[in-house]
Formats: sequence, C-alpha cells, structure tokens
Amino acid sequence: MSTGRITAGSAGIPESTDVLVIGLGVTGAGVALDAAARGLDVVAVDAFDVAWGTSRFSSKLVHGGLRYLAKGQVAIAHESAVERGILMESTAPHLIRALPMVIPLTSDVTAFQAFLARRGVGAGDLLRKVARTGRETLPKPRRISATETKALAGVIRRDTRGGVLSWDGQLEDDARLVVGLARTAAAEGAQVHTRTRVLEVTGDGALLRDELTGEERRITAKAVINATGVWAGTLIPGIVLKPSRGTHVVLRASSLPSVRCAIMAPVPGSSNRFVFALPQPDGNIYLGLTDEEVDGEIPDVPEVPEEDVTFLLDVISRVLETPLTRDDVVGAYAGLRPLLKSDGSTADLSRKHAVLTSDTGVITIVGGKLTTYRRMAEDAVDAAVAQRSLAAGPCRTKALPILGAADADTLAHVAAPPRLVRRFGTEAPDVLANALAHGLSEEEALTPVSATVPATLAELVFGITHEGAADVDDLLDRRTKIGLVPVDREAALPLAQRAFDVVARART
Repeated sequence: MSTGRITAGSAGIPESTDVLVIGLGVTGAGVALDAAARGLDVVAVDAFDVAWGTSRFSSKLVHGGLRYLAKGQVAIAHESAVERGILMESTAPHLIRALPMVIPLTSDVTAFQAFLARRGVGAGDLLRKVARTGRETLPKPRRISATETKALAGVIRRDTRGGVLSWDGQLEDDARLVVGLARTAAAEGAQVHTRTRVLEVTGDGALLRDELTGEERRITAKAVINATGVWAGTLIPGIVLKPSRGTHVVLRASSLPSVRCAIMAPVPGSSNRFVFALPQPDGNIYLGLTDEEVDGEIPDVPEVPEEDVTFLLDVISRVLETPLTRDDVVGAYAGLRPLLKSDGSTADLSRKHAVLTSDTGVITIVGGKLTTYRRMAEDAVDAAVAQRSLAAGPCRTKALPILGAADADTLAHVAAPPRLVRRFGTEAPDVLANALAHGLSEEEALTPVSATVPATLAELVFGITHEGAADVDDLLDRRTKIGLVPVDREAALPLAQRAFDVVARART
C-alpha cells in the first residue's frame, strides 16, 4: 500500500487503466476511493486541484436531511441521515463533530410555528434513529428555556422566549475531507493527479493535457466516470443541469461574541428555509446560505453578488439584539450546486442524484450533495462494473476509514498539537515529523501565521509533500481556508511561499 500522495501534473500516468475518474471534488475523490478499494486500477484527474469547485464552498455541515423530510422527500432524507452516520462514526470521525443548532423563538415566531419547529427536529431525530446513528454521536433535540438559549448565544434578541435545540454534523473543513478521500484512494492504489485536463473523452479513454508542462497524452480505460459536478455538461454533450448559487459570508467571532452554537434564522415567507450562523473551529463564523438559479456559462469560481450579502445579513439580523452590518463582513464565497434540471425554482429542486451514460459509454454522476458523496460514488462504480463488465470486488466504503480517522478516545491520546489532531487525526504526529525532517525546528513548524490565522508551517509543508499542492493558492484556498478572508491571505502569503522554499531546499 502506498503512502497516499497526490501528484500535481500528469507525470507517471499509465497508458491504460481499469477506471478513469474525471473530477476531484468530493464525489470524484469518493469514486476513485470506491473503485480502488474494489481492487480496480484507477487513474483520477482534475484540470485544477483537489476540491477546486463546489466541494470547498459548502456550509461545512454534514446534514441529516431534515429539510428534505419537510418537503416530503423521505428517501433523500433517509439517505442523508444514513450517510451522515457513516461519516461521523466510521469513515471520517476525526473531521466531524456534533454541532448544537438553535432556532430562537423570538416574538416573530408564533406558537404554531414553534410547534412545527419542535415537530420537525423530532422527525429529524427519528431519522437519526432509523439510520442507526448513536445517541452519543448526536444528542437528543429538545425545547430549551430563554436562559439556556442566551447561554448558548448571548447575541440573540432579549424578547426570545426560548429556543429549539437540535444537532447535526459539522466538518472541520470540507476541503480536508476531499483531500483525505483522495489520499486514501491513493493509499488503496489509485493514481491521483491534479493539473491534468481532459481535452477529449469517450467511454474508452481520453486525451489528457498536463497543465504544468503542456504535454498531451492519451489513456485508454475500461470505464470512464465523469464526476465534474456542475461542469458535467461541458464535458459530455446532452447533460442539462440547473445550477444554483449558494453564497456564504465570513465574519469574525467578535461580530457575534460568545456564540457556542449554530443560530438558525427562519427565512421570511418560507416554512423550511433558514439562514445559519455557523461558528468555525478557526474562530471565524460562516453565514449562509442563498439558493439562487444561475444562468449562462459556468465560471471557474463564482462571484458573490452584493444582494446575496444583503439578504444573509438582513435575515440573521432579525433574531439578533444588535443587527449586523456590511462592515462585519470580512470575506465571502459562493458555490454552485449541480442540480438536475426540472420545473420550479432551484430552492425547491430535489437533491437526488442520477447516473447517466453517454452514447460513447461515459458514465456521469450528477446531482446529490456533499453528505451523500459516498452513496453517489458507490452507484457510479456499480454502474461502471455492470456496464463495462469489470472484475471487481464489493463496495467497501461503508466501513473504510480515510487516512487519519479514529474515534474520540483514540484522538485524545494522539501526541500532537490539538489543531493538527483536529485536521489530520492520527496522522498529526506525521505532519509535525515531516516538518522536522525538512529542517524546521518545532517552534518554527508550529507557530501560527497570526492571532487570527491559526495555520502553521508544518501543515503547509505537508500540503506540498503529501497533498499535491502546486502553488500558494492550493495551500491557502484548499489545503486551508485562509484565502476566504483577503486580509488573512495577505498575512499568510510569506509563510506559504516559505513552505515551498523549505521543500525545495530539502530536495536539492
């Protein structure tokens, strides 16, 4: 078994493989892991980087499907709850923790609306039970008093008469999950290559271009799986999606001080939509999210319209004692959901996924969401095995932990700084040892960028040596989330460049 390294560029890609996976977002990385774990030869490529697109622009939540249950989409809600449990208890427990979430019962919320909220979270807990997720993983939801509500979030309006408390899963970092999946796929034998663009593709292979050198090469494959998400239709003609923009803004913790839970503010006029204020492990708060249809050409990185920012600030401020202003916003990001096209607004579209096969035999997986990536990958690989008559073992990913995964008791005894353990699990000591092996002192390796940027040189060096980071953008925008805040990016640029200098010096 390999050490699970990601490679930038196409060097080393063979002339043929069993499965070629295109796209290294959460679904593509999941497909690569599933196929490799079944004993298939796998090459997985992305034109840019791991977690380049939608997968790094999520709410960093592992949802249990409550919203889909409210819309009558029982099967999707159940699938979400099952996959959430698998992630939290089997495959990535080191990256996910239970997050308390509170709906404040302000004077704007009627008694009937409060009743519906309690019934809703009760139904969500039933989903947890049916999915066989342990109570120790996700505590029981309940009605809480005004005193307890204010203790969890002192910024809530004084006229709040209590709250409805529920629990969901929160990721340490969505891109870290994707990187972990990609590296685990590599550890299972897959070749994982970023900066490798697909120029032409059929069900039997593709023409690739190395985006670092410009070199072109062909690869034949017994099966080709298109997991490019919202860009799937640009690769395979005839696939029609209805992209939806989900915008978040970034706040400092000082804008919402002493918040120890997610705050859920109901969107006026909607029975099952909320704006979330989500406290992050690094000290910032993400405020999201919108759901707006996007027309026209799909951009590599979506812009954030000012009206989205205004909408988010206005909705969350309805439940706050002191409203937020535009000055509280220190960053913003938007992702595009690859929704299947149908009638109606994107806010009402199902989050189900589909496996499609082109005239030439390319298998495309579209739709879905981050939480259900594993099931999407399983369905895509099942289709490839059946349609292309591949000799493969059964799916193993329900019980296959990604690199670094361990339960809380094990993680508590890992001899490494808490931040590294949160982000790398049992690999945390290796991250520090890797930095020391590259000539750094422990103090140099572990000193944070600044008071507001807790990232360290040790994790940046590991991002280069093991996680395929090819430039400072890879480090700041995907191996970490520093780049979401422009002023933090500026502060971290020297350290990111130093990481490349450290690695280059060690290689000479």
